[in-house]
Amino acid sequence: MSPIRSTTIAALASVVLAGTLIGCSFGTEEAAASPIVIAADLELSGAAAPVGKAYQRALELKVEQLNSSGALGGRRIELKVKDNRSDASESLRNIGDFSSDGQVSAIIMGGCNECAIGAVRTINEKKIPTIALATSGAVSSPVADRRYVFKLGPNAADSAAALASELARKGIRKVALLHSADDYGREGLTALQREFGKSGIKSVREAAVRITDTDVSQPVRTLTSRKPDALIVWTPPEQAMLAAAAAQQVGFSGSLYFDAGAAGDLFLGESAKATERATLIFTQTMVIDDVIATTPAKAARRQWFQDYTARFGGYNGASSFAADAVQLIADAQMRAGGPADRVNRDGIRDVLETSQLDGLSGPIRMTPDNHSGLMPQALTTLVARNGRWRLAG
Repeated sequence: MSPIRSTTIAALASVVLAGTLIGCSFGTEEAAASPIVIAADLELSGAAAPVGKAYQRALELKVEQLNSSGALGGRRIELKVKDNRSDASESLRNIGDFSSDGQVSAIIMGGCNECAIGAVRTINEKKIPTIALATSGAVSSPVADRRYVFKLGPNAADSAAALASELARKGIRKVALLHSADDYGREGLTALQREFGKSGIKSVREAAVRITDTDVSQPVRTLTSRKPDALIVWTPPEQAMLAAAAAQQVGFSGSLYFDAGAAGDLFLGESAKATERATLIFTQTMVIDDVIATTPAKAARRQWFQDYTARFGGYNGASSFAADAVQLIADAQMRAGGPADRVNRDGIRDVLETSQLDGLSGPIRMTPDNHSGLMPQALTTLVARNGRWRLAG
């Protein structure tokens, strides 16, 4: 069966209720056939392009799957994508254009923290529901100032707790930390220091790198000179691989640990040797081919993994967040109701705020007090073996 024709179990299950509401929410065939327009502001060029393109592939695949499933009651999703060039100013212009388009139901933003945080005011003023795939907690918090902004993806506190737990389990007591010099990196530093205090782990040194840096060898050399038991890398994926290579080059013999924000491609390619036996905190979907599908949710994740790898020849960990964002918006649109001649953005926002989904990324729960939906139990421990990530254990 081709990936286009294949429909994940999660997609079907989550729209069953929505399908039953079509008749009462939309009174005419014309209304039922109106498209669900989702806009996407992504980093398709510039420093963050690799992740942005992974998001685009995932969005397109998920839209195809939902459209071919018949689960939308005769409606179809249309995807409008703009490149923000990894630039917050360009992203803000895109958000302005999308929000002025009366056909657009909601926006999905990519992994750029600065872009998402910089657009908060415009998103709220234009009252357009937006799901950001960026990692910083400041994207969706405080909720009172971000009523129309939601976030998918790991949270710093959850990733730090899982990392500290794994370090303690391995008996590691002395670490060094390389983190990005942005909101998420600073959140990670604070969260790790808090967790280390609970676990009796000592950080002998920390160093920050700009997310645009293409050479991290000097800070890695400085960090490893203290001979820590482990080097923690809390950076975007490309920098994480650079850090692993730099650690290998200086002969670092300790362990490597990556936080969830460092997850990228399943297959490690040229970084295979430098990352062998490294540990990554991430979602189970990244290695779902190692997992027995004992529940419908796990079966759906395995199907998504297979469809994505069949289409693109590999797997990127970030893809499931983008797919779940599409699912959440489609479900919210179907349930929001409202006049047939216009998009009910306020209704979509209200539904998103109480959404619950056993998603491709893991369990997702939004509440009026918490717009960052990925639950802590979605995270697990992975290890690099023979050039790819595997489930630890």
